Amino acid sequence: MMKKNPTILILLTKDEKALSRIHEICPKTTVRVGPWVTEAGQTLPLELVKDVDVLFCELLPANIDLDRLKWIQLTSAGYTQVLGLPILEKKIRVTNGLGNFDIPIAEWNIMMMLWWRRNMLDAQASQRGKVWDRAAKYQRELRGATVGFYGYGGIARETARLAKAMGLTVWALIRGSITKRPRTFCVEGTGDPEGGLPDRVFTPDRIKEFLGGVDYLIVTVPLTPATKGIIGEKELRMLKPSAVLINPARAPVIEEQAYLRCLQEGWIRGSSLDVHYAYPLPPEHPLWSMPNLIMTAHISGAAASPQFLERAYSIFVQNLERYCSSQPLLNELTPAQLKGK
Repeated sequence: MMKKNPTILILLTKDEKALSRIHEICPKTTVRVGPWVTEAGQTLPLELVKDVDVLFCELLPANIDLDRLKWIQLTSAGYTQVLGLPILEKKIRVTNGLGNFDIPIAEWNIMMMLWWRRNMLDAQASQRGKVWDRAAKYQRELRGATVGFYGYGGIARETARLAKAMGLTVWALIRGSITKRPRTFCVEGTGDPEGGLPDRVFTPDRIKEFLGGVDYLIVTVPLTPATKGIIGEKELRMLKPSAVLINPARAPVIEEQAYLRCLQEGWIRGSSLDVHYAYPLPPEHPLWSMPNLIMTAHISGAAASPQFLERAYSIFVQNLERYCSSQPLLNELTPAQLKGK
């Protein structure tokens, strides 16, 4: 039974404006605010986690009572932290942070395409070497290139919107058909809510044609048991030698050893990577010394920005209003997703 005045536990930075709105929606609700849980297995004081109906967090505290819990709102777009838990058995609803990261990651994607198009790695080397070089390779336009999205969720849709405005051709590879997203959080004026931007849409049986035709491949599928290692040596070798692989999704979507060989042996021009196979990436890892790799420390989603918290709370507050009035929730995970499919 859905409670109109649930006990809510929030495990991220406090936002007084959002807390006021929560009490407007549920005047008699109990709201607790605890520390941001950043490590799996972390426990919290019993007085915080007992009798919680609604949990708003990035990672679940290890000692949360799943028997009492009715709904989990995740701040992350990924949801591997709940896979393996008896979520379906306990009939717990789960919603995620889809839409919060679309704008910053799309901007990172565009920046990476521009960086490669204008050969900025070489330009930086020239600057360090005090070399005045106006070669043609620094003067190439991005307009007219083909960008392909492996998956077409919110991040791909916002990147596609920006790419189309810049004159790029947009391709997408998806398992089914592109659909509208009426119950997915989206900042007004962003993304592709109607799903009409791609110039061509490919299904997995046409992956060779898709990968062989893109100048920039952007990986945007979530990490699940079904997508782990979905891009391996076979797929990487389908890319053109001049192609660039951009991954702001999750590193293990690409098989690690195949990815390392791809860069070491020069199967493609290069890659941009914001997600990693270990956190933090150890100093001895070969990726640190790859000359054809631009690597950032999982910052594309800009989770330290003021906009992140603002949007995270916006998703939660909108969903709380829906939850307390028995309306469909935004970003709700399906049973198939919660099974890792």
